[in-house]
Amino acid sequence: MMENERAREIERSIVKKFRKEIWRPFTRAINEYELIQDGDKIAVCISGGKDSMLLAKLFQELERHGKKNFEVVFLVMDPGYNPENRKRICDNAQILNVPITIFETEIFETVVDIIDSPCYLCARMRRGYLYSKAKELGCNKIALGHHFDDVIETILMGMLYGGQIQTMMPKLHSTNFEGMELIRPMYLIRESDIIHWCAYNDLHFIQCACRFTEMTAKDAPDEQHSKRAEIKALIKELSKRSSFIEKNIFRSVENVNLNTVIAYKQDGIKHHFLEHYDETSLDES
Repeated sequence: MMENERAREIERSIVKKFRKEIWRPFTRAINEYELIQDGDKIAVCISGGKDSMLLAKLFQELERHGKKNFEVVFLVMDPGYNPENRKRICDNAQILNVPITIFETEIFETVVDIIDSPCYLCARMRRGYLYSKAKELGCNKIALGHHFDDVIETILMGMLYGGQIQTMMPKLHSTNFEGMELIRPMYLIRESDIIHWCAYNDLHFIQCACRFTEMTAKDAPDEQHSKRAEIKALIKELSKRSSFIEKNIFRSVENVNLNTVIAYKQDGIKHHFLEHYDETSLDES
């Protein structure tokens, strides 16, 4: 099959075979969370993994079928990939007919000798470089490929390991880059459906290109990654007992009743239920 023909088949699979599982949740998130406005110029950030590559194709389809007037740049930051991973990213971009823009950094070299929280530092640096390059290219938004499973895993990780209730938001204003915004258009798409889409189209993307992970995975797995894997396994096990578990974890941060919360923070200020305790009354429960 010719490359252009294969790319068209992959595109058709998104809006036809996977319309319910992928296309509709994508457009629903954009509309429900108001992720795109007319005049936006969006940097779709591609790491080379399955999620960001699908995100790129979704934006291409949105450009074709959507009504909003916006521009897209498909941005690949090379933090120091080995040659094999970089070639895989370029090859897949060609297969998918995604016109990528690549820029170089030395993030992996910078964090490889960091002992404490190298993944946290790496993530912050990558985000900063992406914002900076996107702004340089005239973009006002960056789009990342986080999906529904990333969201619910983050909720549980925060509760069980962070002692807090918070989530990965569908969009955020940047605090360091004025006028820039981060959006997550795949917010409502399930990871299992992304994997199914890849398998259906016989697509093979890079898994993890991090040098630190490659060096330590066998002997000393990174704590952050092992915790997320543990939470993923926990959710999977709980879901065997009830099909509502995953949706209910997500809904828990949509249905917060402040009248039944001991304390909460808003804009960095902590509030306690005793502040207004004598002003309200609730049925005992």
